Amino acid sequence: MSAKTMKREKASTALARRRKAGDVLPEYDFSRARRNKYASRYAKGAMVVTLDPDVAVVFRGASAVNAALRTLARARKKSHGAPTRPPRKHG
Repeated sequence: MSAKTMKREKASTALARRRKAGDVLPEYDFSRARRNKYASRYAKGAMVVTLDPDVAVVFRGASAVNAALRTLARARKKSHGAPTRPPRKHG
């Protein structure tokens, strides 16, 4: 190993040690990044569910899915009593 190679290795390891675990590397450019427009919904306790394509074609959107699930939950509650798990805590 040459002296020039050793100097380069020492410099790169020293730089790596100085860099904190959460630091972003300089080659990543987030200057044009946008905030997730749905982030506020997640903060309110919404749950994201991916529907299979054959199920998704039945519903026009989130409100239709929510209405169907509320109807199903009411029917289940009438026939089985209390839900099987406690409600999720928000926040």
